[in-house]
Amino acid sequence: MATDVAVIAGAGQGLSASLARLLTKEGFRVVLAARNTGKLASLVEETGALAVETDVADAASVARLFEAADKAGPLALAVFNASGRTRGPIAELDPDAVKQALLVGAYGGFLVGQQAARRLLARGSGSILFTGATASLKGFSGSAGFAMPKFGLRGLAQSMARELSPKNIHVAHFIIDGQIEPPGQATEPDRPDRRLSPDAIAETYLAVHRQHRSAWSFEVELRPWVETF
Repeated sequence: MATDVAVIAGAGQGLSASLARLLTKEGFRVVLAARNTGKLASLVEETGALAVETDVADAASVARLFEAADKAGPLALAVFNASGRTRGPIAELDPDAVKQALLVGAYGGFLVGQQAARRLLARGSGSILFTGATASLKGFSGSAGFAMPKFGLRGLAQSMARELSPKNIHVAHFIIDGQIEPPGQATEPDRPDRRLSPDAIAETYLAVHRQHRSAWSFEVELRPWVETF
């Protein structure tokens, strides 16, 4: 039997790395997509993942990513971790930077979700998971250039879930409500678990992927115990 493939779009050294390690351990063939795959060299060596240079805001580039994944095996899981953002007062924001944030953070989610959906519909099962943030729910002052793509991504996920769930495709959206612990930075002894552990987040993503369809989650909020909400 062919090994199931998991595609992680917008891969880096934080949550995506934790996901790659966990999914590899659980028997998946992992495909990592990033604009700069050189930064993933150590992770590729550690996990045996396939790294594909990808611009998630470019339809042809995303199509090539999934064509490469097809050669690795049947797609079972796609995770969209890419994020576009620009911050600042609304009167001072660079329109081109905001446009790019929208292209990466929202349009990129559509492109990845569309390619994944085509394959999972043919398979008849699988999961598409989108990574959101506090800004998916709240548009903070000075954060219009981050809230817009995150709101758009959440709307995309809702629409896809309503369309694809009856076809046995699990679509879920994650609200990461807090700061993820950066790689290599130990937890502060006087403030334990102040930030979200990327390994703990990855465990939740995998658990959602494995949920029985009689009790699927659509939206999961994850926050450290000190975070207000």
